[in-house]
Amino acid sequence: VQLQASGGGSVQPGESRRLSCKASGFNIRSSHMAWYRQAPGKQREIVARIANVGGTTYADSVKGRFTISRDNAVNTVYLQMNSLKPEDTAVYYCNAEPSPFGVSRNVWGQGTLVTVSS
Repeated sequence: VQLQASGGGSVQPGESRRLSCKASGFNIRSSHMAWYRQAPGKQREIVARIANVGGTTYADSVKGRFTISRDNAVNTVYLQMNSLKPEDTAVYYCNAEPSPFGVSRNVWGQGTLVTVSS
């Protein structure tokens, strides 16, 4: 059971970036998936979540700018980030929550760094 995050990098304010999280060892269609982030000196916070049945929720700070989605065919979750701001700079982690038909414990990806700076 593993999550592999990718897509981080350096962007300028106002630009877009898409993060990917490839799952192995389990099916994301049965799992609640989420993206978290941790900025320097701050606690990890949830950014977006997609339930196994498809409902999505977002942190107030990213509503209208970020979109979480998944492609069950390739067992991958995405985070499309638009209109990026310097305060979005953080290490982004994907997560699979325990669920009856999904994983039995929290699973974390390794993190991918997004830097927003002019």
